Amino acid sequence: MSRQFERSSHPGPITDTANGITADKPAGALGFDTDIDVPMLDLDPIHQPIWNELKDAVIRVLESNRFIGGPELDAFEREVASYCGVEHAIGVSSGTDALLASLMALGIGAGDEVIIPTFTFFATAGSVHRVGARIVFCDIDPITFNLDPEQLNGLIRGATKAVIPVHLFGQCAEMSRILEICQQHGLSVIEDAAQSLGARYHGRMAGSMGHAGCFSFFPAKNLGGIGDGGAIISHDRELAEKLRSLRNHGASRKYFHSDVGGNFRLDAVQAAALRVKLPQLERWHEDRRTNARLYREAFSDLEEQGLLRLPVELPGRRHVFNQFVVRLERRDALQDYLNAHHIGTAVYYPLPLHLQDCFEALGYRRGSLPVSEQASREVLALPVYPGLNEVQRNKVIHCVREFFRT
Repeated sequence: MSRQFERSSHPGPITDTANGITADKPAGALGFDTDIDVPMLDLDPIHQPIWNELKDAVIRVLESNRFIGGPELDAFEREVASYCGVEHAIGVSSGTDALLASLMALGIGAGDEVIIPTFTFFATAGSVHRVGARIVFCDIDPITFNLDPEQLNGLIRGATKAVIPVHLFGQCAEMSRILEICQQHGLSVIEDAAQSLGARYHGRMAGSMGHAGCFSFFPAKNLGGIGDGGAIISHDRELAEKLRSLRNHGASRKYFHSDVGGNFRLDAVQAAALRVKLPQLERWHEDRRTNARLYREAFSDLEEQGLLRLPVELPGRRHVFNQFVVRLERRDALQDYLNAHHIGTAVYYPLPLHLQDCFEALGYRRGSLPVSEQASREVLALPVYPGLNEVQRNKVIHCVREFFRT
């Protein structure tokens, strides 16, 4: 959650000689209005260009009276499968339910162990807990924030049945090594790609490399719906059929239940809206990547001075920057400073999952997973959304640089 903006008095003349701005130049000459708000996320510039298409899509569903299942969902599933380069896509009610249904479909439950990174959104762990399996937390790589495959190797035991690598912030985990380890031990792999639809790993799409790939269409995601939604992708026909049944209370045909599933269905209204948005996704990815590149260029000298660390796009990968996350020891001070200047930020995530109260019984303590714990003290996400304009971006850049002069 980004902090609320607090209005402050006009800061007066601002200088930034490193960016060619001379001393005593009026603030308005810096290329932005000092009073302009820069939210952490603004959906207006995303929705306005496709407003009529979105309205038409919703009206089309209303006129059809096909609100559950139907042609909109069928078409969206085909389009997502094609985009991801897989045979099957199953629309579900949320990214959380995508994870839950995948675990259920793979038969994971009581007595089993599932290894996940501790530095991720709660749904990754909550879904494992809900099927009755034991969560085993793994530390992360400090550069990508993704699961560290070498530590993964040391956590596998006889009870281990699955691994859930998370492609955090829009960049894929080290899937070659993770898949190699999991194949050696006969483990299922569920990719949590909630933040990474469209990210690539050596030419392969996020979500397409494991047994199942899970996406979220929460409105803040790169492909966001107009409410909750999610999807699961797979190359496995039998698994896909199982998932289609589980999302509908375990019924492959009405009133005949082979399994106990749940109500994990994606509404037709969401499918229709997402169909309008999917063709825009590559353009939005490039907007995010452009914003990220310009931030990196503007802050490169700060990184060289050891003042902060910038996100890295590793070779062979395409980062889609669901978040642009920097690291610095003075994280809270920078967040307060940007907040005071009407710039939204967010901390993903302030407390690793192994230290959450609800998982106390698992026996982890502070210091158990030190890389994740340090990341939780240092990470800060800056606005990077499509439609972030040059004036807003310049203000973010200027204010970050000014912070390090204070």
